[in-house]
This record gives sequence, structure tokens and C-alpha cells, in this order.
Amino acid sequence: MSQWRSEIASGHVRVLFLDECHLVWGDVSGYAWSRRNQRVDVPIASTRERQTYYGALDYLTKQVVVQEYSAGNEVNTVAFLKYLQSCYDPSTRLIIVWDGVNYHRSAMMQEFLAQVNAGLSSEQWNITCVRLAPRAPEQNPIEDVWLQAKQFIRKYARLCHRFWAVKLLFKLATHCQTFTFARAFMYGYCSYPI
Repeated sequence: MSQWRSEIASGHVRVLFLDECHLVWGDVSGYAWSRRNQRVDVPIASTRERQTYYGALDYLTKQVVVQEYSAGNEVNTVAFLKYLQSCYDPSTRLIIVWDGVNYHRSAMMQEFLAQVNAGLSSEQWNITCVRLAPRAPEQNPIEDVWLQAKQFIRKYARLCHRFWAVKLLFKLATHCQTFTFARAFMYGYCSYPI
């Protein structure tokens, strides 16, 4: 990606670390402080409620974009990529860095990429996908965004009497927020604070 350094710095190319997060009621569980020898109970109405979020960390600006979907699958992956395209100027090229889950490599994804990159040389593709090593979440900085969001939810678990409150806190902690944790700067070529 060093060949795109000047284009990344100018904003003509955006490097986005993408991943999915599956939020469930159990995510409010954790540690809570209380008076000594007093148990803290957080009532959970249903452990089956869940929400899938797709998120992308812009590596230059460190800002995160999050959208909720029914599940992690090829249809929602394509929908999220289209959403990301709409977030930027039409001339902006996107480099998507993600894991190798099967729906990231599906036939539908291949068709979508062929359509958006039709007639362009690989250096000019509108969307370029880069796969991280298998089973290596430590390579994807957005994993730390999910961790921080879930810690935020646990901190305010006492406010979560319904699952919609958990979802609201998650969105509040992630969408359009800027993150400056250590792994957000781990790749170096465009890892300076704006």
C-alpha cells in the first residue's frame, strides 16, 4: 500500500479496516462495582436478542462508520460496501482490509467487485480488497473498537433494561467516533493523528 501513500494522505484513496460485530444481551455482563458483600444483578429479558453491525475504521482519520444489519452475509456485505461508497466523494477509491470469512469471498462479492471495477486497471479500481491473515484478529484495528464499545456497554449496564438500550449505547460508542488507541497506529504509512 506504500504505492498509494500520497493518494491516501490527500484523501483520494481511503484505507478502511472492516469487520462485523455481533452484539448480544450477554455483552452487558461483566464486572460492576457495588458495596462490599452486595451482589449486583442486571435483569436480562432475553438472551436471544442480537444485532449484527458492520463497521469500518478509516485508517487516516481514525473515524468509524457503523451500520446495523440482520446478519453477517454476502447480501449485507455488499450493502455495506455500497453504503461506504456513498460516504465518500464518487472519485474516492476504497481499499478494504478485512478477514477472509467466506461471504467476503463469495460469488456475489466477486460479481459486485467486477461491476464497480469494470474497465479499470487494478491500480485504479474503485474498491480493492486486501485480506488479513487467517485467524488473526489482532491485525485488524477495528477489533479494538468493538472491545471499547462493549466495555462502554458494561460500564452503563444498569441503564440497559431493554435490548434497544444496549443497541443505542453501542451505536453511541462507535458510529462517527474517532479512536486513538495504540493499534489504530500500528501500520505506520498513514498512522498520524489528524
